[in-house]
Amino acid sequence: MTISDINILTRFLTGTDTNSYTAANLLIAVNASYERIVGKIIAETSGAQWQFGDFNYTAFPTFTVSMVNGTQSYALTDISTDPLSILGVEVTDNNGNTHVLGRISLKEIHRNCDTFDNYYSTNGLPQEYEIRDSMLVLYPTPATANVTLTNGLIIYYLRTADNYTSAQVTTGTKVPGFPSPWHDILAYEAAYLFAVAKGLANANFLKGEVDRKEHELLDFISKRDQNDEKTM
Repeated sequence: MTISDINILTRFLTGTDTNSYTAANLLIAVNASYERIVGKIIAETSGAQWQFGDFNYTAFPTFTVSMVNGTQSYALTDISTDPLSILGVEVTDNNGNTHVLGRISLKEIHRNCDTFDNYYSTNGLPQEYEIRDSMLVLYPTPATANVTLTNGLIIYYLRTADNYTSAQVTTGTKVPGFPSPWHDILAYEAAYLFAVAKGLANANFLKGEVDRKEHELLDFISKRDQNDEKTM
């Protein structure tokens, strides 16, 4: 179902037109639903072998960061598409070889009776990383002699939906990036949001359909990896 189809269905369900349910308001509602649904799917598949990614993206969610000599912390907000979850981190050494970093937490450092400042106190090739607030912290702090600074930090992550733009609405051909049998959930939820705002009589019906379709979608997603055989 294309975005054009979604918009037509939404206005049909609400008895509206482009004047009463404007393109700008409908875009906000559809994107809000789109992000919510993708977030639900990512949560459902977070521990699975086949983790979900929006079909519309053409490249893996991999981000490279240029490190700075003597700088230990790097903002995750600098990633172009805000990461919902970090899958793993690698670092490139001064010879161009990549190394997988282990995960550590400040709690674990303190549990070992060490302090933040003393843990890997000598700069060098990072061996571990910590995620704290919106920062990725490297241990030890990278040193020019040991790492490739330019794009030497590699972050694998999960990202949110590839939201619609007004230009894509005008073109009208882009489809949601999750399984097609449930594309219409975006129309039903956008219709529900309008119905609640305007006090329409069918608001409860629309909410019921959103919940039913969401349950079906998540049930399918949880079972889709048929090649993941379970061993007793």
